[in-house]
Amino acid sequence: MTFKIPLLLLLLVCISCTSGRKENQAFEPNWESMKQYEVPDWFRDAKFGIYYHWGVYSVPAFKSEWYPHWMYVEGNPVHNYHVETYGSVNVFGYKDFIPMFRAEKFNAEEWAELFKEAGARFAGPVAEHADGFAMWDSRLTRFDAMDMGPKKDLVGEMEQAVRAKRMKFIATFHHQWLWGWYPTWDESSGTANPEYRDLYGPVVPSTAWGKEPDPMPDETFCERWKSRVLEVIDKYQPDLLWFDSKLDIIDEQYRLDFLSCYYNKALSWDQDVVVTYKGEDLKPWAGVLDLERARMSELTDYPWLTDVSVDWGSWCDVQNPDYKTANRMIDFLVDVVSKNGCVLLNITPTASGEIPEQVRERLLEIGAWLKVNGEAIYDTRPWKVYGEGPTIITRGHLNERDNPDHTAEDIRFTSNGNRLYVIILDVPETLELKISSLNPEYGINDKIISGVSLLGTDQTITWETSGEGLLLNMEEKPDLQHAIAFRIDMKE
Repeated sequence: MTFKIPLLLLLLVCISCTSGRKENQAFEPNWESMKQYEVPDWFRDAKFGIYYHWGVYSVPAFKSEWYPHWMYVEGNPVHNYHVETYGSVNVFGYKDFIPMFRAEKFNAEEWAELFKEAGARFAGPVAEHADGFAMWDSRLTRFDAMDMGPKKDLVGEMEQAVRAKRMKFIATFHHQWLWGWYPTWDESSGTANPEYRDLYGPVVPSTAWGKEPDPMPDETFCERWKSRVLEVIDKYQPDLLWFDSKLDIIDEQYRLDFLSCYYNKALSWDQDVVVTYKGEDLKPWAGVLDLERARMSELTDYPWLTDVSVDWGSWCDVQNPDYKTANRMIDFLVDVVSKNGCVLLNITPTASGEIPEQVRERLLEIGAWLKVNGEAIYDTRPWKVYGEGPTIITRGHLNERDNPDHTAEDIRFTSNGNRLYVIILDVPETLELKISSLNPEYGINDKIISGVSLLGTDQTITWETSGEGLLLNMEEKPDLQHAIAFRIDMKE
């Protein structure tokens, strides 16, 4: 039996793009019209968000969220593990994990409370990964979390819980990767069965896999891609839509149709929204650039995002996790914010719907730091330079391991009105600190500074300016953890 998306449903999704519009809509489906888009202040103010890779791939919890792809590649460790643990892929395929994904311990309110305590200002789920399984209550497919597996609208429950905590709601999409994700060209794999076409995707040749697939996705697949995004927009009105790489394999007109639809709907909702993209998947003026497991090496004149995971090696829960320290993630956040960026941190819930204790501990440690130092992060803007210090950060893609940990010699700056924040990326051993960048060349002198304080303490901080920079003196080594932040109040 072949399952197809009913034509009426596709028409309803498309028609919904024109409903509820104001007169004289601002956005037309072309790149020139997208130049009217402006990144909203809420995003620039928020700085820190949390999302999570959680789905059917969380059941085997082996290696990474790419399990559903690599399980079909002979010779790959994931394939070998699958055969040894579950049997041949044509007998026990990816679809057979779905009943095992039950999310029986999932509590959206508890998750949202944890995200809030961690200091997140925006949060939400991976709505659909590359595996073809929708995490919301969808009319477009039976392979969704309401009809199979958990039998819950996991996106909808999270949307309500996130907004109840006064955070912005986000949803992320990776489903363009479905084109060639499974070996549907191989009838012996079990993925070519037309009964499961709406999970495994269309039958395509092996050359469809890769950054530059051949052939490129056809109109049916592009419509599938767009209709699912638009359904989530209509049902949950997300404040931010995040897209994984390979968005550029979707026909340009479909991308433009989606953008104009979303931005015009946001106008009718009186809602400021964000779309993120990677590489050159969209024109730079049409959304916010996102770096994956990477960051800028210098201060930019435009806001940007980076998505990173709590786990060094995986985006989803795995049997042998390699979690980063809270200190590493705090320093990363400070460095990114000083360069005009925001951080989207991924966490790794278990298939049952629990957040691992070590992940919870790290989130709460980040949140505790932000409770003390949040004014140096939230609502700030970059200063004239991002910072100083010996640690060299290189921009790249998936290159976070190439960048070493920061030390107390690394300093970052942020600003908010007449306040300048000096953030030392570890508790220093000495009581006297020299900030070389705060010198007369950048307008720093005795006449402009009205006071200096150390956040989280009641210490009296003495200071002195010179041509070589600003000297700060603490009374004692502060009883603080991780980075420490000085607030410098400037005279108007």
